[in-house]
Amino acid sequence: MTPVAPEVPMLRADARTASRVTAAVLVCGAAVLLHATPLAPFGFIALALGVALGFAEDRRLGRDLGLVALGQVIIATISLEADLSDAGMLRFAVALSLAVLVPTAISRWGFRDDAITFPVATGRRWTRTMWTYLAVVVAVGYLLLPFYFISSGAYLNWPELDGGGEIARLFVGVNAVGLWDELFFICVVFALLRRHFPMALANVLQAIVFVSFLWELGYREWGPLITIPFALVQGWIFARTKSLPYVVTVHLLFDAVVFAVLVHAHHPELFDVFVTAP
Repeated sequence: MTPVAPEVPMLRADARTASRVTAAVLVCGAAVLLHATPLAPFGFIALALGVALGFAEDRRLGRDLGLVALGQVIIATISLEADLSDAGMLRFAVALSLAVLVPTAISRWGFRDDAITFPVATGRRWTRTMWTYLAVVVAVGYLLLPFYFISSGAYLNWPELDGGGEIARLFVGVNAVGLWDELFFICVVFALLRRHFPMALANVLQAIVFVSFLWELGYREWGPLITIPFALVQGWIFARTKSLPYVVTVHLLFDAVVFAVLVHAHHPELFDVFVTAP
């Protein structure tokens, strides 16, 4: 069973191809309306139009875009603003889990398809370049994230951290969402899109959904200048390595720095190790 579908041929400049791309743009672009604007109802309309147009062009395309849309609808049932309360963490756990599990179950057991996979035991050793990149991720996060969160005030998009209990909850939440990001945006959205479009286009489309989600989560102000490259690189790495553990490791290392910066921003005496913190 292959972890990601093989790359499709380059797109041709014809009306049918334009229609297929339009369908995917409607479905993925709906995430901007759902998560980054007050126009969420129009996001649901864009999802429906995109899926319908996909089916009009190609049954498999419509089916796969329908799975991407379904995951987005499930996510949109809750507010994505950070919430460390018991109810908030439960809502996140249930909705985000279902956004992965439901499309996967429908694909595997409803459509008898193996497009969505979670390649863990790939049998490939990580190369020296891969290990080096992990160090680069930590270094870039260390230098960039304190300046972003504190100078922009973006850290205020996360709740106040009153005591060790809430700091522990933040640690769990940041890491859980980081893991989920790779399961949904890469293993579900990106994998389904790659069946129909070249890697570069599929990567841009998944990044639109990824970054829109992160915007509502709290990565606002000039956060997209960080999250857009991150989402694109994660897709590219997965396409090259076909390794879920590796992209998850990259993400969780980055999120470890995010966690430390958020704690430091709320409590400057903690994790006071950042040279770029204003």
